[in-house]
Order: sequence, then structure tokens, then C-alpha cells
Amino acid sequence: MEISVIKIGNSKGFRLPKALLDKYNIKDKVELILEKGFIVLKPISTPRKGWENAFKEMHKKGDDKLLFDDIFDEENIEEWI
Repeated sequence: MEISVIKIGNSKGFRLPKALLDKYNIKDKVELILEKGFIVLKPISTPRKGWENAFKEMHKKGDDKLLFDDIFDEENIEEWI
């Protein structure tokens, strides 16, 4: 695929087609890697983005309780020490 380098303020850049952005899940940032004469653009993944706020909201609603006890009645914790 050939794309043009365009002027953006005092810099230059290029536009990626929406189809590429969608296909490779490129959102706000990419990692730029210089590798043996090539420029590689790699999507930056932030899989846990927003978790902190989600956990705070769960706590407010009282929805952050354990689903089952972390120690069972028949479990002997001493054998693990």
C-alpha cells in the first residue's frame, strides 16, 4: 500500500485508512519500532485500562465481594506452611 507523506504543522506525517486502524485495533497510540531499514508500527494494547474506576464503582455498589470463601472448612492451611 502506498500512502503520501503530508505536512502537519511544522512536522510531516501520514494518514492511515480507517480500514487499517480497525483491522489492527489501532486507537490513540502506536509503538514505532526501527528495525533493519524498516519502520514498524505496532498497536499499543492497554487491556486493563479503566479497571481502577470499574473496581471503585463495584465497591460503591457492594459488588466486590468474594463469590466463595478463600479457605474451605476442610482445608488444612498448616500443611502449606
